[in-house]
Amino acid sequence: MATDYDAPRKTEEDLSEDSLEELKARRSDKSSGVVDEDETEAAEGFELPGADLSGEELSVRVLPRQADEFTCSSCFLVHHRSQLAVEKDGKQICSECAA
Repeated sequence: MATDYDAPRKTEEDLSEDSLEELKARRSDKSSGVVDEDETEAAEGFELPGADLSGEELSVRVLPRQADEFTCSSCFLVHHRSQLAVEKDGKQICSECAA
């Protein structure tokens, strides 16, 4: 069994103080102060500086599939032929999906 030598050690006195009733009381005290907060509502009010990208345009050059590439019939991503794992009935599966 592994021993964590950096962890604080409890004395016999500390162990006897942690009775079942005390632990139950501590647990109920901690849970009474918990506030349910809607994560979505909290995230809406939080905005990073310079995060407004509404005026930005994205321009990407799309290349057609090359002769040494294939489209996986499971994930529909284009991969290089070196990632071809299985080819059954004309369906090509990449090594990530085959795993």
